[in-house]
Amino acid sequence: MTADDVGKEPVTRDTQLVLTSPALPAPAEPSGNSRQLVPYGRTSARRSWLRLAMLSLAVALGAAGGGYWWLHRLPPLPPGIAVGNGRIEADPIDIATKFPGRIFQLFVDEGSMVKAGQVVATMDTRDLETNLKRSEAQVERAQKAIAEAHANVEQLHAQVVLARQEIERAQSLLKNGWTTREVLDQRQQQLDGARAGEVAAVARVAVAEHALRAAEQDVELYKVNIADNALVAPRDGRIEYRIANIGEVLPAGGKVFTMIDVSYVYMDIYLPTLVAGRVKIGDDARIVLDAYPEMAIPAKVTFIATQAQFTPKMVETQTERDKLMFRIRARIDPVHLHAHAEAVRSGLPGVTYVRFEPKTDWPERLQGRP
Repeated sequence: MTADDVGKEPVTRDTQLVLTSPALPAPAEPSGNSRQLVPYGRTSARRSWLRLAMLSLAVALGAAGGGYWWLHRLPPLPPGIAVGNGRIEADPIDIATKFPGRIFQLFVDEGSMVKAGQVVATMDTRDLETNLKRSEAQVERAQKAIAEAHANVEQLHAQVVLARQEIERAQSLLKNGWTTREVLDQRQQQLDGARAGEVAAVARVAVAEHALRAAEQDVELYKVNIADNALVAPRDGRIEYRIANIGEVLPAGGKVFTMIDVSYVYMDIYLPTLVAGRVKIGDDARIVLDAYPEMAIPAKVTFIATQAQFTPKMVETQTERDKLMFRIRARIDPVHLHAHAEAVRSGLPGVTYVRFEPKTDWPERLQGRP
């Protein structure tokens, strides 16, 4: 070391490397978790390129979606036709028991199509059948009582005839002096007694006939009750729910099935005041379901609510009046329902178009073709 080197820091190999190559980055340490440093300018350019690519992709997707909407958009409705959203509904009918009892048989299940008058279930009627046999026995007894009463009437009538003949003979003998007045009085008493017995016998015949009619009515009543324990479908439709099972004991009015009436299917929609006020009962309508967008189902307006819903407390301005919504019901043509009864389902969403201007023609897509 020379005198000039005194007071100076020793120059190492690393220091010389930095001094001779200031623009070069420091060498990476030989570590497995180290990452290579990337210049800031190169990273910024890459991010700008990614933003540009994503923006281009969004523009392309938007253009494609707009083109699809433009090609498949529905044409606007002509004046005189209103539209509202709703769901297909069908009237539910509960098939329930008339008397308390135990379910004996079930003949249908959920989803089964039934006809009006079809037996869907039967209840245990052994107690009613026993009472029916007892009433039938009472009918037979009443019939025999009537026969006996008629025989008594005949017997007493014969006694009346005999008493009348005896009194006539007594009267003839009394005229000739061959009998006494006492004998004539006895014959008269016999005739009066026979007549009274005959009247009583006739009354017993009437009582027996009344008893017969009462017994026969009991028989008819038990037959009706037994028939009512056979549960039948009141209308054509589909079994929607089975609520009870075989062997269950139900009270009077206990539900066994719930069916939907396929002859009364409708959709309720809500229209604002300006439109609902022009809709009339019987106006033509079309129902289009989301599941069948190509099918326009013919319908008729059958109900218009007399009271608005969503009504504010004070209705004074035009803006507030537009908030009034009236419920409109469009019922599907029953003839169309009968032809497609098996396809009827409740709860499907869709839209209903109501034509409140009769002179307006339906668009081609709403012509109501099957």
